[in-house]
Amino acid sequence: MVEEKKPEDWMQKKWRPAMGWTYMIICVLDMAVFPIIWSLAQVLTKQPLSQWMPLTLQGAGLFHIAMGAVLGIAAFGRTQEKVAGAASNTELQKAAIPVAQIKKPQQEEPSAL
Repeated sequence: MVEEKKPEDWMQKKWRPAMGWTYMIICVLDMAVFPIIWSLAQVLTKQPLSQWMPLTLQGAGLFHIAMGAVLGIAAFGRTQEKVAGAASNTELQKAAIPVAQIKKPQQEEPSAL
């Protein structure tokens, strides 16, 4: 009896890349875009403001540590899923192909000079 596979929800399938893209966008905004806008605001208002402090680095960079842990564990989990899938696929292939049909590569005999 073959079990029918349920279609995966979009979020269940794509949450890992979504987390990576979200983290990348947050870093680009906090480390590059917002400091430039902050500097332009100082030029346009002609008032000195304090220096931009990246929001994600406050609190000893706990945001980056947490995101690194989430993405690292997600990547490790995905690797384990792929390894388990590859192992089950090879077992299925071995069971499906009779041994008599598997051809072994023939070695060439060295030619005599």
